[in-house]
Amino acid sequence: MAIKKDYEDIPGTFVFDADRGREGYHLNQFCISLRLQKNRDAFNADEEAYLDNWPMTPEQRAAVLRRDWNGLLELGGNIYYTSKLAANDGINFQNLAGLMTGMGVEAYREMMVNGGRSIEGNRYASEWEGKEEE
Repeated sequence: MAIKKDYEDIPGTFVFDADRGREGYHLNQFCISLRLQKNRDAFNADEEAYLDNWPMTPEQRAAVLRRDWNGLLELGGNIYYTSKLAANDGINFQNLAGLMTGMGVEAYREMMVNGGRSIEGNRYASEWEGKEEE
């Protein structure tokens, strides 16, 4: 039984801790394998067959195939490893962040150039309770 952690209440954030590391071990090993050209070639030739080499959960495998970037993190992926999959698809880190935030590349870039996202109302999910109706 996992212990409740204070940082689990950060909205939209999946902290990569020891528990997530264990959960995502095979997913992350797959992603880091894409640092080698021969592995990228094999993956690009037949994604399903290449994924058979990694004993991921069905949810992890589906997230890879859908390129569900946030889902990969929720399922134990480490952003630095999952970015190898994005790079394989020609997506750089800034563009990946734009996709993951739902803001798009230009809006994300502009936000970061202007100092980043405001912390107001973004500290804890519990601060959002009841605000959906407003």
